[in-house]
This record gives sequence, C-alpha cells and structure tokens, in this order.
Amino acid sequence: MLKTRAKYYLGQVVRHRKHPFRGVVFDVDPEFSNTDEWYEAIPEDSRPIKDQPFYHLLAENDQSYYVAYVSEQNLIADYSGEPVSHPDLDDMFGPFEDGAYPLHYALN
Repeated sequence: MLKTRAKYYLGQVVRHRKHPFRGVVFDVDPEFSNTDEWYEAIPEDSRPIKDQPFYHLLAENDQSYYVAYVSEQNLIADYSGEPVSHPDLDDMFGPFEDGAYPLHYALN
C-alpha cells in the first residue's frame, strides 16, 4: 500500500528549487506517473526519485506560460504573496486570496 502524503495542496503557489519558475498546483500524482521517455530526458545526475509525489503546475517564468510536471523534492512553497498570471487559472480556480487559489469545483 502506498503511504505517500503530498506536501503541497491544490491551488497552492509553489516555485522550483533550481529553475526560475513558479506555478499553481492543479493535480498531484502520489508517485511518478509520466513516461519513461520523459524521465530519461532528465540528466541522470538531476533525476528525482520516482517514489514521491509529483505535481502538475500551471507554470510561468519571465518568458512564457506552460504546464510543468515537478517532483516534490524540487518544489518549495512560494510565500511572496504575488499572484500567478497563467491564462488557464480562471478555468479551474477562483480569485487569488490569502496566497492561494480556491478551486471552482472538486477535481477527480
């Protein structure tokens, strides 16, 4: 039985530990659930362990908006109080309040 507990919650703003981007959590996998090809494209010395939560983020950096898939070990909570500007946020979340985004509805 898998006993992994996610550290971050849906609607929370997080940032990457190593790369200059931040985003809003919109889904969580209890362990790695992407393709082997995706995983092997990460340089071997930087590959995260698979047995940990992985987060789907509506992400942004200085140049673009995108969806990111990031291991828990590579994320930290973002306490800047600044909203994220991803154009898809309104599809899933309500207005930014108290440092996070409330869900419009429950997701599976």
